[in-house]
Amino acid sequence: MTALQVITIVGARPQFIKAAQLSEALKRAGHEEFLIHTGQHYDLEMSRVFFDELPIPEPDVNLEVGSGPHGWQTAQMLAGIEEILLSQPADYLVVYGDTNSTLAGALAACKLHLPLVHIEAGLRSYNRQMPEEHNRVVTDHLSDLLFCPSHTAVSNLKKEGIVRGVYQVGDLMHDSIVKNLTLAEAHSRILPKLRLEPGQYALVTVHRADITEKRGRLQALFQTFEKIAANGLRVVMPAHPRTSKALQLLGIAPVRLQLLKPVSYLDMLALEKHARVIVTDSGGVQKEAYWLGVPCVTLRTETEWLETVASGWNVLVGCEDHLIIRAVDKACPGKTRRDAFGDGRAAERIVAILSELRGHAARKSTDSQEL
Repeated sequence: MTALQVITIVGARPQFIKAAQLSEALKRAGHEEFLIHTGQHYDLEMSRVFFDELPIPEPDVNLEVGSGPHGWQTAQMLAGIEEILLSQPADYLVVYGDTNSTLAGALAACKLHLPLVHIEAGLRSYNRQMPEEHNRVVTDHLSDLLFCPSHTAVSNLKKEGIVRGVYQVGDLMHDSIVKNLTLAEAHSRILPKLRLEPGQYALVTVHRADITEKRGRLQALFQTFEKIAANGLRVVMPAHPRTSKALQLLGIAPVRLQLLKPVSYLDMLALEKHARVIVTDSGGVQKEAYWLGVPCVTLRTETEWLETVASGWNVLVGCEDHLIIRAVDKACPGKTRRDAFGDGRAAERIVAILSELRGHAARKSTDSQEL
C-alpha cells in the first residue's frame, strides 16, 4: 500500500493533544505527515512542553504568527499555509477543532482544491458571539471529510444539510486520556509540589475573550473565586497568558486564590483527576472532567458538549456569583457516565478511513453515510 501524504495544521494547546494521537496512528500505519505549527500558542508552557511530553513529531514548519486581532492573525496564517501547500504535495490537509489556525487551514485547502479533513466536526454552541462558532461552522461547510466525536455532532451536521463524508469516530482527546492518565499518575509531582490533597481543592481555568476582555466580568469572577477560597476550599488556577495579562492590566492581585503559570499536559491531568470540582470556560476541560469523573461547573450559558450536561457531570452557570458558589458547594461525584465520545480508539478509525478513501479521490468518491 502506498503511504499517504498528510499535512496537519496545529496552533493551539488542545490541537497538540489531538494531533499527538493521530500522528502516532499515522506513523504506525506507515503514512507520512508534514506538520505545520502556526504559532498561535507560542510560549514554552502553551506549546513547547506539549511537544516534549506527547508523541507528536517536531513541526516541519513553525509560522510563528503569535497573537493579534482575529482578522490579522488568520490572514497571516492563511498566507503562510498557502505558500507551503503550493510546494508540498499531499493527499489530505487535516485541521482540528475551531481556532483561527483551523479556519486558516480550511480556507487554504479549499482555495487550492486539496481534500480537507476536519477532526472534531459538527460541534455547535449556537452562540454566534463566539469566534470559535464561526470558525467551526465555516470549516465544516468547506470540509470533504468530517470526523465527529459524538452522535450529537453528526445530528448537528445533518440539520445543516451536511451528510456526505460524515463519520462518527469518537474523540481524540479521549484517546489521549486513556493513554496518558497512568503516565500522569506515575510521573506528575504537581500535587505534592503545591501541597494539595486529593479531593480538597477546586481547579479553575479561564481563558475566553468574552471574560478576559470584559473588565467588570473578570473582576467579579475573581471576587467569586476569592469567596470560594474564603469558605475553606483551596482554589488553584493555572493561568492562561491572556488571563494573566488581563489581571495585570486591571491590577487584580488574587489573595486566597493560588495562581499558577500554565502547567504541562500531564500535570493538568493530575490536577483534574484529583480535584473535588473543576470550574472552567474551556470545552476540552469539560470533557476531561467528564472522563475523569470529576464534577464540572462551566462559566458559560451554553456548551458544545451537551452530553456532559445531560449526564449530570457538568452544570452551566455563566458568570453569576451565586450560581457559581452554589454549584461548587453542591458538586459531588457518583453519577453514572456512558461512553458518549467513543472508546478511546478514534485515531485508529480515522487512519483506516483515510487509507481506504485514498487522498484526492475523496472529494469525488465519498459516499453519504447514515449514522
